[in-house]
Amino acid sequence: MTDRRSELAANLAAVEERIAAACAAAGRQREEVTLIVVTKTYPASDVRILHELGVRHVAENRDQDAGPKAEACADLDLSWHFVGQLQTNKVRSVVRYADVVHSVDRVRLVTALSAAAERAGREVGCLIQVALDAEEGAARGERGGVAPGGIEELAAAVAAAPALRLGGLMTVAPLTGPYADRPRAAFERLREFSSGLRAGHPAANMVSAGMSADLEEAVAAGATHVRVGTAVLGVRPRLG
Repeated sequence: MTDRRSELAANLAAVEERIAAACAAAGRQREEVTLIVVTKTYPASDVRILHELGVRHVAENRDQDAGPKAEACADLDLSWHFVGQLQTNKVRSVVRYADVVHSVDRVRLVTALSAAAERAGREVGCLIQVALDAEEGAARGERGGVAPGGIEELAAAVAAAPALRLGGLMTVAPLTGPYADRPRAAFERLREFSSGLRAGHPAANMVSAGMSADLEEAVAAGATHVRVGTAVLGVRPRLG
């Protein structure tokens, strides 16, 4: 455990240095960017160590892993973020622990989240996942998300839904399309969409973008939240 704590502490310090340097280069304050550590495939014991090291935001992408882990860490003051593609049949479970869902991409999911959150007596933050590889006319992107033309409809649905709070936008740097291998340009485009969204929904100011490989580009483009897994926890074990 001591070795693992030392490993996580060193990795976390390195990521913090990267974020601080990126903020300085962009003329931003370090406090403007929230680090979310993506703990998928790693045990609750790692989450506990991260909490001891000062982490307060953690993320998961699979409900079957996230639910038990969140329950095992229920005594900790953590904000849980769900960042994976979410099926409606998993919504009831996810709203029990998720404070923010980053992957809202269809009205049907908004309806299901609202009903489940109401039943659970919770308010859940929602980020609209934007598929920048769908900007050329496709309805959805390869890595999930709604085409940019659908942002406003989804935003209105979330804003009107009981027990949901419209938080802002999220994207994953696309592998195909006009922004393939251009994460800085992709994240700047997301910032433009965010500015448009905030014109009608001023409180929806979260911009979730950037991961281990491209967090600097995300910070430079105005991300308020970066989702970092491998750089903190190490190379993930193979599944299956």
